[in-house]
Amino acid sequence: MRRVATENRSGVCSRVLHALRCIGVVGVERVSVASGVAREEVEECLQQLANDDSAMLTPGPFGGWSVTDAGRSADDEWLARELDVLGARGLVLGCYDRFLSLNPALLQICSDWQMLRIGNTPSLNDHTDAGYDTKVLSRLMRVDESAQELCGELTETLERFGAYRSRLSSALEQAMAGNHEYVADRLDSYHTVWFQLHEDLLTTLGVSRDEERRNSERNG
Repeated sequence: MRRVATENRSGVCSRVLHALRCIGVVGVERVSVASGVAREEVEECLQQLANDDSAMLTPGPFGGWSVTDAGRSADDEWLARELDVLGARGLVLGCYDRFLSLNPALLQICSDWQMLRIGNTPSLNDHTDAGYDTKVLSRLMRVDESAQELCGELTETLERFGAYRSRLSSALEQAMAGNHEYVADRLDSYHTVWFQLHEDLLTTLGVSRDEERRNSERNG
């Protein structure tokens, strides 16, 4: 997915900053995929964000681009303004609640994909039992149906969420084709994209993971 033509430069760079915040320390290509913005524009925006002290580049094999404290504050302001202008807070909150209802199932699927039980003994899944893998992938497909519907509703108002639909679909397709690592063991795996979607919903609503955990404990 690429940005709509009517989005101005400031909006594009805000989207790049937000995507970077959701995915952590990464290179340009991953920011492009996550944000839905062309690589050339991402490079320009990252340089502008660095000049504004909103992003920084750490050199080295384990380095990459990351968001600064100033960048997090700028992103918080952009997100709050976006929700207010579009009147989308209720929509995002409802979708976030639905996401939370799906999250335990997705985490269990990833666990079951990586480990299986032989009797009462847990063992690494070597993926030689095609029947077992098919059952786990069938559960993932059902979760994905709900996730696609959720992201589709978000995308109608907040176009940036459309990138998650294509990224989740791509990871699922790869897993169904026999590329086992696309469930939970790659930087572009289903689980990784799911984690980033979770982070996006949290930051959009201004909810920390600690606050989410406390709310879960109170409601549990």
